Amino acid sequence: MHIHPVILSGGSGTRLWPLSRTSYPKQFLRLVGEQTMLQATLTRANKLPGTQAPIVICNNEHRFLIREQCEAIEITPETIYLEPAARNTAPAIALAAFHLSQSDENAVMLVLPADHVIDDQTAFAEAVQTAILVAQEGYLATFGIVPHAPETGYGYIKAGKAISLTSPTSLTPYHVQSFIEKPNQETAEDYLKEGGYTWNSGMFIFTAKRYLDELQQHRPDIYTTIEQAWQNKTEDLGFIRPGKEAFVTCPSDSIDYAIMQVTDRAAVVPAQFGWSDVGSWDSLWKISPKDADGNVSNGDIHLTGTKNSYVRSENRLVSVIGLEDVVVIETADAVLVMHKSKAQQIKEAISHCQANARKEHLEHLRIHRPWGWYEGIDRGERFQVKRIMVKPGEKLSLQMHHHRAEHWIVVSGTAKVTVDNKETLLSENQSTYISLGHVHRLENPGKIPLHLVEVQSGAYLGEDDIVRFEDHYGR
Repeated sequence: MHIHPVILSGGSGTRLWPLSRTSYPKQFLRLVGEQTMLQATLTRANKLPGTQAPIVICNNEHRFLIREQCEAIEITPETIYLEPAARNTAPAIALAAFHLSQSDENAVMLVLPADHVIDDQTAFAEAVQTAILVAQEGYLATFGIVPHAPETGYGYIKAGKAISLTSPTSLTPYHVQSFIEKPNQETAEDYLKEGGYTWNSGMFIFTAKRYLDELQQHRPDIYTTIEQAWQNKTEDLGFIRPGKEAFVTCPSDSIDYAIMQVTDRAAVVPAQFGWSDVGSWDSLWKISPKDADGNVSNGDIHLTGTKNSYVRSENRLVSVIGLEDVVVIETADAVLVMHKSKAQQIKEAISHCQANARKEHLEHLRIHRPWGWYEGIDRGERFQVKRIMVKPGEKLSLQMHHHRAEHWIVVSGTAKVTVDNKETLLSENQSTYISLGHVHRLENPGKIPLHLVEVQSGAYLGEDDIVRFEDHYGR
């Protein structure tokens, strides 16, 4: 039996600020292990028997990050769909269902968020095999995580009658009796005592036909607009763009509300495979290895008299003395210090940034581009300094600036510089100056990354002072 993974990578991960930002959310971060959360999800799905190339759904701004992280682990998606606007999970899954239905309407879809952690691959594979059998019986199956604590941060699923399958399986699936929103502490404790309740994992298995049939029945408005968007799709640099006009008119709704809570074909497979949605710093602390004092530390950290805390440094030495149950996150341009129990209040920091037109919630100092990255390291009156890295074989757009001049100093690698149709090769310790108004391009013709320092000077230094004449990436 073939399995078609559908990876949903549209989340913003604001509760893991300041490490997770809009332009570089948590699924692209290495929070647990050596792989990013997206890479771990792709690898996990790829290890399942019968797995086909994944379908990835993401927003337009993350398209090159997705491709780069897939290439790094040598997994090539069947296709990558670019949503022109965020419309939640029900429309996103519909795109993949229409895509698969063109060749096999009974294709089995394994829908996985890109930002979850699963520790036990064997138990995960076992649950997937059971869910496949459930899907083949015409159900829409979800995985219910057997709770080990009265967690108030997850929704719950109440199991109904057991489902009798024609093929034997090691796990027992059940009809879904009800979906329940996040409970308070007392209610969660009651669920644990009573039994028959599982956490709602947000992962699903069903056939493309069953999903589209249910969507057409319960949410014909979503079905119709996404069908039109899919029919009007276009290809762009190996990505697929649904028809924008239809897609943006589609109602925004989750699969839970649009289908799972209203269908009579919802099934739950109770499972235990070490799952977490890593929805907060506190949840990341819970699943991470700890020292003898219950601390989790990453980076250049010094702890004295500190217990049960999560401390992470990206750039500098961080010392924490005499504190308990705290989260300390240091990045190049923002630092978070909070009590672990106050994770939900991070939204107040995000609101502060939004209200004051700041950028710390949107992007890091290091800005990733399809050709590499740049990072601001100094700024003053009429000047700013950046570090730039260009990947081997890549090049920036052919461009011109009205308000700034640029001085490039090569630190390592080889730079091919084009100014007004004149090409020059620069090597380590060489430099060039580009006056404002001159058409220019930077390229790395070599086999190793190109690193350089750029000094900009002028009356206006904003990134929108770029006139592009030619761009390899279609911007």
